[in-house]
Amino acid sequence: MDARIDKVVTSGKVTVDDTEYDIESNTYIVGDDDAVIVIDPANDPEAILKEIGEREVMAVICTDGRDHHLGAVLEIAEADEDDPAPIGLHSRDRLLWRQYFRALAKKDEDSEFMKDLTPDIDIEDGGVFEIGGAQLEVMHTPGHTPGSICLYSEQLGVLFSGDTLHKGRPGRVGDEYHDLQDQLNSIGSLLGPLPKDTRVLPGQGEETTVGDEDAQWESWFALAQEPSSED
Repeated sequence: MDARIDKVVTSGKVTVDDTEYDIESNTYIVGDDDAVIVIDPANDPEAILKEIGEREVMAVICTDGRDHHLGAVLEIAEADEDDPAPIGLHSRDRLLWRQYFRALAKKDEDSEFMKDLTPDIDIEDGGVFEIGGAQLEVMHTPGHTPGSICLYSEQLGVLFSGDTLHKGRPGRVGDEYHDLQDQLNSIGSLLGPLPKDTRVLPGQGEETTVGDEDAQWESWFALAQEPSSED
């Protein structure tokens, strides 16, 4: 197996429920010296393309349909204009996709084509992507958004958790959880079967392990009554 993981951290903004937040996002580039899959290209396509270099982009995977996971997808997918890479998103986040690209189309006549854009791949639970001898298994984890997913690679010993799970708590963008109960259920189902030393690479913040997060999972149910950290 030749696959490795490169990480790019970018800064940008995301709008949730009409409120704009500053955010730092993790983009992961998985592959070998020849080809890669890009997970959650966010905010700064130039920085991500620089890390990709001359390697071919085989697919772009969005772990959810929030703004910051869509903002650079077209630039990364179309790095090779003659052979664009397919963009994958879970079917239950298509509404977020439509809202994002139709809003862009309204702002700029040159972007009008975006109102009819659709993802190339409807990602579903149990699907598998392969790159550099490694497999990325799709795990549907609704809660943060209806179509949130994580990607698990046994060969690499990692879980790409998107914004479903961050270090030390359920993932979120902004002040509120979309559906905390579903998110906690998803996290519990996700963590239980995986080896405890599996690295967790989240969409924001530092990495952690399955064992560290599984040990805290039950305590997170109190977050439903916790005051916002922004208050």
